[in-house]
Amino acid sequence: MDFSNRNTQPQPATPGAHPSATAPASNSGKKSNKKSQGKLVRIAVVLGTLLMAILLIAIIVIAVNGTEKKESSYVDKNKLQAIFLNTGQVYFGNVSTMNSKFFVLTNIYYLQTANGAAANGAAANSSVSLVKLGCELHEPFDKMIINRDQVTFWENLQDGGQVATAVKTFEKQNPNGQKCADQSSSAGTNSANSAQNAGANNGAATPATRTDQ
Repeated sequence: MDFSNRNTQPQPATPGAHPSATAPASNSGKKSNKKSQGKLVRIAVVLGTLLMAILLIAIIVIAVNGTEKKESSYVDKNKLQAIFLNTGQVYFGNVSTMNSKFFVLTNIYYLQTANGAAANGAAANSSVSLVKLGCELHEPFDKMIINRDQVTFWENLQDGGQVATAVKTFEKQNPNGQKCADQSSSAGTNSANSAQNAGANNGAATPATRTDQ
């Protein structure tokens, strides 16, 4: 029998080989991963909440804008409109465009007194006549761009009113549109004719053709 290995002492394990030495490092890594995951979850929750809030605000804004009627929706395309300016001047015609910056008016008429001056909307004497825009000295096109900040208010006109009736009469008498008289006519003659037309109808607004301003 071989007794040569009886006195051999067991060798202690190296510190690095002991199982308990690796456990703390492993637990530390797990805790670190859990903290990182927790932060990511919190960030995701915050972002999700913000997105939901933004979406909710957008839905509310769209709903409010969708239910609120625009001013232009009140324009009756089958009627004449009256545009009252802050200068006291009033124009009659058809509003084709209306927004926060300007109005576009076509088929334009305005009131004129016996002396040839433009009358405001409050004028109601027998010398007032209704004039079709276009035959003034500067010969403007029958389209007017009116700054929104110059407009005090506007209205749709009823078909039975004096202005609407006078416009219909003028259109029947001029199916091919307005024909301007000789531009050399004097201002006094044209003003007198306008006054006579208005006076003959006891103050009813009557279209008159002008050749100058």
